[in-house]
Amino acid sequence: MKKNLFLGIFLWLHFFASCQHKKINGVSFVASRDSINQTHIQPVIDVNSNYVALMPFGFIRDLASPTITFNSQRQWFGETENGLLQYAKSFQKNQIKVMVKPQIWVWRGQFTGLIEMNSEENWKILEDSYANFIVTYAKSAAKINADIFCIGTELEKFVLNRPQFWHQLIKKIRAVYKGKLTYAANWDEYKKLTFWHQLDFIGVDAYFPVSEKQTPTVADFENGWKPHKIEIQQIQKKFQKPILFTEYGYRSVHFNGKQPWIVDDVEGNVNLQAQANGLQAIHNQFWKEDWFAGGFVWKWFHNHEKVGGENNNRFTPQNKPAAKILKKNYAN
Repeated sequence: MKKNLFLGIFLWLHFFASCQHKKINGVSFVASRDSINQTHIQPVIDVNSNYVALMPFGFIRDLASPTITFNSQRQWFGETENGLLQYAKSFQKNQIKVMVKPQIWVWRGQFTGLIEMNSEENWKILEDSYANFIVTYAKSAAKINADIFCIGTELEKFVLNRPQFWHQLIKKIRAVYKGKLTYAANWDEYKKLTFWHQLDFIGVDAYFPVSEKQTPTVADFENGWKPHKIEIQQIQKKFQKPILFTEYGYRSVHFNGKQPWIVDDVEGNVNLQAQANGLQAIHNQFWKEDWFAGGFVWKWFHNHEKVGGENNNRFTPQNKPAAKILKKNYAN
């Protein structure tokens, strides 16, 4: 009797531990004009993804503008609160978990890390506006029982210039949302931040430069990752928090490991193998590590049949060899 009892306890603990260490195999699901249905969700299931990042948007006029416009009738449905709720519930019905990741778009696509005010008055306006924006979506995340909430994405100058605001903001978010928190730091930003001890994951948008070759092999990519991995581990040990790649991925284009953050609209130079190699290398280097929580590949569109493909040199892995890599790795 005792033997069976101990065996049962051992098996339960083993099962619990395996559940605890299950990786976040996520996709960054792009907001669209319309609601979504099972047709749009099935391709996410097909690549064995167990998480989606859903991204409502706020907009500002320029890098020195302090006012964020959000949840307006002029926005696409998926960028609004109602869109977030509809998307999330649809995925959750399919046992796919959700990270809510509100983002800011600067007019003409300027980099959000450069948002910086020119007066104390404008800093205060921005702080109030951002708090309203982010707490609104923290409450939405609470409504849908989202597993993770991301408090910001690539806002380096805002974060570094106003540290006290961010420390207080995290407390406000904790008051309305009880799930896990992260922040999506750019690859050259994450080492500078001081609030990681207040969050549950150290979030990194993992666009590190890793190779200058036209078509890096898996080994080339992995060698390029080694110095970055050492630095990532140092931050992880300092704060004793798991690392989460809040975004990761490569374009299917020549020299995609040189400056992986580049999003310019250059035509041609399609390189499907380079993208597949890059995704495989990241999986090889990180998914086996206990201190690594997982990640969200950038990026996945709802209209699966009409995007990506062999002539596409953008980030999406859809309808490319990269999707097969993703499916295989996420299955493991």
